[in-house]
Amino acid sequence: MGLISRKRKTYFVAFIVFLLIEISIALFVENHFIRGTLGDFLVVFLIYFFFQWIFLSKPFYLAAFTMVFAFLVEFLQYFNLVEVLGLQQNLLASTVLGTTFSLHDLIAYGLGTICVYWLDKKIFYSHTPGRL
Repeated sequence: MGLISRKRKTYFVAFIVFLLIEISIALFVENHFIRGTLGDFLVVFLIYFFFQWIFLSKPFYLAAFTMVFAFLVEFLQYFNLVEVLGLQQNLLASTVLGTTFSLHDLIAYGLGTICVYWLDKKIFYSHTPGRL
């Protein structure tokens, strides 16, 4: 298995792990802090590892993109995108896009971005010979 294949496999496994964590939180956790704050913190990992699996980008650029993406989704909540699109009855759309804007969510996304960048840079990216 080549270097790129191993890297893609690593990022894919990380994506699946965080997807399962996020699904578990959404389905089984009632605690507001875990669902809201921790879920928002971890969703950045999910998004980051998904895009890293697809694009194999340098960690800094992908972290910046991920944070902008997360912030964009949050700001779209401020403008009630789910209602504008008429999707308020769609549970999946409401869950993925969110329905309420919060500055706390932006902080969680920012901290999640810093942590996933550090994790990728120090653990995944730096320990791979012939880095991309």
